[in-house]
Amino acid sequence: MQHDHTSSQFDAEMETLRSDVLAMGGLVERQIDRAIDSLSLDNPELAAQVLHDEVRVNSMQMEIDQLCTNVIVRRQPAASDLRMLLTVVRTVNDLERIGDEAKKIALQAQQIHASGKLTLVRYTEIRYEAELACEMLKMALDAYARLDVAAAAEVITRDQEVDAEFLSIMRQLISYMMEDPRTISAVLDVVFVAKSIERIGDHAKNIAEYVVHAVKGKDVRHATAEEIQREAAS
Repeated sequence: MQHDHTSSQFDAEMETLRSDVLAMGGLVERQIDRAIDSLSLDNPELAAQVLHDEVRVNSMQMEIDQLCTNVIVRRQPAASDLRMLLTVVRTVNDLERIGDEAKKIALQAQQIHASGKLTLVRYTEIRYEAELACEMLKMALDAYARLDVAAAAEVITRDQEVDAEFLSIMRQLISYMMEDPRTISAVLDVVFVAKSIERIGDHAKNIAEYVVHAVKGKDVRHATAEEIQREAAS
Protein backbone atom coordinates (compact mmCIF):
# COMPACT_ATOMS: atom_id res chain seq x y z
CA MET A 1 0.00 0.00 0.00
CA GLN A 2 2.87 2.37 0.81
CA HIS A 3 4.36 1.70 -2.60
CA ASP A 4 1.05 2.60 -4.28
CA HIS A 5 0.86 5.78 -2.23
CA THR A 6 4.39 6.77 -3.21
CA SER A 7 3.69 5.96 -6.85
CA SER A 8 0.55 8.12 -6.88
CA GLN A 9 2.51 11.00 -5.35
CA PHE A 10 5.16 10.68 -8.02
CA ASP A 11 2.48 10.67 -10.74
CA ALA A 12 0.98 13.83 -9.24
CA GLU A 13 4.39 15.52 -9.18
CA MET A 14 5.01 14.57 -12.81
CA GLU A 15 1.60 15.95 -13.79
CA THR A 16 2.45 19.23 -12.04
CA LEU A 17 5.72 19.40 -13.97
CA ARG A 18 3.92 18.65 -17.23
CA SER A 19 1.47 21.47 -16.62
CA ASP A 20 4.28 23.87 -15.70
CA VAL A 21 6.22 23.04 -18.86
CA LEU A 22 3.16 23.60 -21.04
CA ALA A 23 2.44 26.92 -19.27
CA MET A 24 6.02 28.01 -19.94
CA GLY A 25 5.64 26.88 -23.54
CA GLY A 26 2.48 28.96 -23.92
CA LEU A 27 4.27 32.05 -22.62
CA VAL A 28 7.15 31.51 -25.04
CA GLU A 29 4.71 31.10 -27.93
CA ARG A 30 3.15 34.47 -27.06
CA GLN A 31 6.64 35.99 -26.94
CA ILE A 32 7.34 34.86 -30.49
CA ASP A 33 3.98 36.13 -31.78
CA ARG A 34 4.52 39.54 -30.22
CA ALA A 35 8.12 39.74 -31.40
CA ILE A 36 7.14 39.01 -35.02
CA ASP A 37 4.20 41.44 -34.85
CA SER A 38 6.53 44.13 -33.49
CA LEU A 39 8.53 43.93 -36.73
CA SER A 40 5.65 45.08 -38.90
CA LEU A 41 3.78 47.24 -36.39
CA ASP A 42 5.31 50.42 -35.03
CA ASN A 43 4.11 49.52 -31.54
CA PRO A 44 6.81 49.83 -28.87
CA GLU A 45 4.56 48.14 -26.33
CA LEU A 46 4.73 44.82 -28.19
CA ALA A 47 8.52 44.67 -28.08
CA ALA A 48 8.52 45.87 -24.49
CA GLN A 49 6.11 43.07 -23.51
CA VAL A 50 8.45 40.48 -25.05
CA LEU A 51 11.32 41.82 -22.96
CA HIS A 52 9.13 41.88 -19.85
CA ASP A 53 8.00 38.27 -20.39
CA GLU A 54 11.64 37.19 -20.73
CA VAL A 55 12.05 37.72 -16.99
CA ARG A 56 9.11 35.42 -16.25
CA VAL A 57 10.39 32.77 -18.69
CA ASN A 58 13.76 32.71 -16.93
CA SER A 59 12.06 32.46 -13.56
CA MET A 60 9.86 29.57 -14.71
CA GLN A 61 12.90 27.69 -15.97
CA MET A 62 14.58 27.94 -12.57
CA GLU A 63 11.40 26.97 -10.72
CA ILE A 64 10.85 23.88 -12.86
CA ASP A 65 14.51 22.89 -12.61
CA GLN A 66 14.25 23.08 -8.82
CA LEU A 67 11.08 20.97 -8.79
CA CYS A 68 12.83 18.33 -10.90
CA THR A 69 15.79 18.32 -8.51
CA ASN A 70 13.46 17.88 -5.53
CA VAL A 71 11.67 14.95 -7.19
CA ILE A 72 14.96 13.24 -8.07
CA VAL A 73 16.26 13.61 -4.51
CA ARG A 74 13.04 12.35 -2.90
CA ARG A 75 12.06 9.60 -5.35
CA GLN A 76 15.40 8.48 -6.81
CA PRO A 77 13.64 7.49 -10.06
CA ALA A 78 15.14 5.05 -12.52
CA ALA A 79 14.69 4.05 -16.16
CA SER A 80 11.67 5.63 -17.86
CA ASP A 81 10.80 7.84 -14.87
CA LEU A 82 14.29 9.33 -14.85
CA ARG A 83 14.15 9.85 -18.61
CA MET A 84 10.92 11.81 -18.19
CA LEU A 85 12.50 14.09 -15.62
CA LEU A 86 15.50 14.66 -17.86
CA THR A 87 13.08 15.45 -20.69
CA VAL A 88 11.48 18.14 -18.54
CA VAL A 89 14.85 19.72 -17.68
CA ARG A 90 16.01 19.68 -21.29
CA THR A 91 12.69 20.95 -22.63
CA VAL A 92 12.57 23.98 -20.35
CA ASN A 93 16.17 24.76 -21.26
CA ASP A 94 15.21 24.88 -24.94
CA LEU A 95 12.09 26.90 -24.16
CA GLU A 96 14.24 29.45 -22.33
CA ARG A 97 16.51 29.67 -25.35
CA ILE A 98 13.52 30.18 -27.63
CA GLY A 99 12.55 33.04 -25.35
CA ASP A 100 16.04 34.45 -25.84
CA GLU A 101 15.56 34.37 -29.62
CA ALA A 102 12.18 36.12 -29.29
CA LYS A 103 13.93 38.78 -27.22
CA LYS A 104 16.56 39.23 -29.94
CA ILE A 105 13.82 39.70 -32.54
CA ALA A 106 12.04 42.28 -30.37
CA LEU A 107 15.27 44.22 -29.83
CA GLN A 108 15.94 44.09 -33.58
CA ALA A 109 12.43 45.42 -34.22
CA GLN A 110 13.09 48.34 -31.90
CA GLN A 111 16.30 49.10 -33.75
CA ILE A 112 14.62 48.87 -37.16
CA HIS A 113 11.81 51.22 -36.18
CA ALA A 114 14.21 53.69 -34.57
CA SER A 115 16.32 53.85 -37.74
CA GLY A 116 13.33 54.28 -40.06
CA LYS A 117 14.50 51.43 -42.33
CA LEU A 118 11.36 49.34 -42.12
CA THR A 119 10.13 50.03 -45.65
CA LEU A 120 13.41 49.10 -47.31
CA VAL A 121 13.02 45.34 -46.99
CA ARG A 122 9.86 43.22 -47.32
CA TYR A 123 8.88 41.01 -44.36
CA THR A 124 6.51 38.58 -46.08
CA GLU A 125 9.13 35.82 -46.16
CA ILE A 126 10.14 36.45 -42.55
CA ARG A 127 6.56 36.06 -41.37
CA TYR A 128 6.17 32.81 -43.31
CA GLU A 129 9.39 31.41 -41.82
CA ALA A 130 8.08 32.40 -38.37
CA GLU A 131 4.77 30.64 -39.01
CA LEU A 132 6.63 27.43 -39.89
CA ALA A 133 8.79 27.62 -36.75
CA CYS A 134 5.81 28.45 -34.50
CA GLU A 135 3.88 25.50 -35.90
CA MET A 136 6.87 23.27 -35.13
CA LEU A 137 6.91 24.53 -31.54
CA LYS A 138 3.17 23.97 -31.09
CA MET A 139 3.49 20.43 -32.45
CA ALA A 140 6.53 19.71 -30.27
CA LEU A 141 4.72 20.85 -27.11
CA ASP A 142 1.67 18.79 -28.07
CA ALA A 143 3.90 15.77 -28.67
CA TYR A 144 5.44 16.33 -25.23
CA ALA A 145 2.03 16.66 -23.57
CA ARG A 146 0.78 13.39 -25.10
CA LEU A 147 4.16 11.61 -25.34
CA ASP A 148 3.32 11.11 -29.00
CA VAL A 149 6.40 9.75 -30.76
CA ALA A 150 4.83 9.88 -34.23
CA ALA A 151 4.00 13.58 -33.78
CA ALA A 152 7.51 14.22 -32.49
CA ALA A 153 8.98 12.55 -35.58
CA GLU A 154 6.84 14.82 -37.77
CA VAL A 155 8.23 17.89 -36.00
CA ILE A 156 11.77 16.73 -36.70
CA THR A 157 10.94 16.28 -40.39
CA ARG A 158 9.45 19.77 -40.60
CA ASP A 159 12.70 21.36 -39.45
CA GLN A 160 13.91 20.87 -43.01
CA GLU A 161 11.17 23.25 -44.19
CA VAL A 162 12.33 25.99 -41.82
CA ASP A 163 15.94 25.50 -42.89
CA ALA A 164 14.95 25.68 -46.56
CA GLU A 165 12.95 28.87 -45.99
CA PHE A 166 15.88 30.44 -44.14
CA LEU A 167 18.21 29.69 -47.06
CA SER A 168 15.64 31.11 -49.49
CA ILE A 169 15.44 34.32 -47.45
CA MET A 170 19.22 34.57 -47.38
CA ARG A 171 19.40 34.29 -51.18
CA GLN A 172 16.79 37.05 -51.56
CA LEU A 173 18.57 39.32 -49.10
CA ILE A 174 21.87 38.87 -50.90
CA SER A 175 20.13 39.90 -54.12
CA TYR A 176 18.77 43.03 -52.41
CA MET A 177 22.25 44.03 -51.30
CA MET A 178 23.79 43.40 -54.71
CA GLU A 179 21.11 45.40 -56.51
CA ASP A 180 21.17 48.34 -54.12
CA PRO A 181 24.05 48.70 -51.62
CA ARG A 182 21.99 51.28 -49.74
CA THR A 183 19.88 48.40 -48.37
CA ILE A 184 22.84 46.61 -46.76
CA SER A 185 22.25 47.96 -43.25
CA ALA A 186 18.51 47.20 -43.34
CA VAL A 187 19.13 43.76 -44.84
CA LEU A 188 21.54 42.83 -42.07
CA ASP A 189 18.82 43.59 -39.53
CA VAL A 190 16.57 41.10 -41.31
CA VAL A 191 19.36 38.50 -41.49
CA PHE A 192 19.58 38.49 -37.69
CA VAL A 193 15.81 38.06 -37.40
CA ALA A 194 15.72 35.22 -39.93
CA LYS A 195 18.53 33.44 -38.08
CA SER A 196 16.71 33.75 -34.76
CA ILE A 197 13.62 32.18 -36.30
CA GLU A 198 15.70 29.35 -37.75
CA ARG A 199 17.11 28.72 -34.27
CA ILE A 200 13.59 28.61 -32.82
CA GLY A 201 12.90 25.76 -35.24
CA ASP A 202 16.07 24.01 -34.08
CA HIS A 203 14.99 24.23 -30.44
CA ALA A 204 11.51 22.91 -31.29
CA LYS A 205 13.22 19.99 -33.03
CA ASN A 206 15.29 19.38 -29.89
CA ILE A 207 12.12 19.15 -27.78
CA ALA A 208 10.69 16.59 -30.20
CA GLU A 209 13.88 14.54 -29.98
CA TYR A 210 13.60 14.52 -26.17
CA VAL A 211 10.09 13.08 -26.50
CA VAL A 212 11.39 10.23 -28.64
CA HIS A 213 14.12 9.56 -26.08
CA ALA A 214 11.67 9.63 -23.17
CA VAL A 215 9.31 7.12 -24.78
CA LYS A 216 11.69 4.90 -26.72
CA GLY A 217 14.76 5.11 -24.50
CA LYS A 218 16.90 5.89 -27.53
CA ASP A 219 18.97 9.05 -27.99
CA VAL A 220 18.17 10.34 -31.49
CA ARG A 221 19.88 13.74 -31.33
CA HIS A 222 22.30 12.80 -34.11
CA ALA A 223 19.98 10.56 -36.10
CA THR A 224 18.55 11.54 -39.48
CA ALA A 225 14.88 12.43 -39.87
CA GLU A 226 14.36 9.16 -41.75
CA GLU A 227 15.96 7.12 -38.95
CA ILE A 228 13.76 8.84 -36.39
CA GLN A 229 10.66 8.16 -38.48
CA ARG A 230 11.57 4.47 -38.53
CA GLU A 231 12.19 4.47 -34.78
CA ALA A 232 8.80 6.09 -34.18
CA ALA A 233 7.08 3.47 -36.32
CA SER A 234 8.81 0.52 -34.66
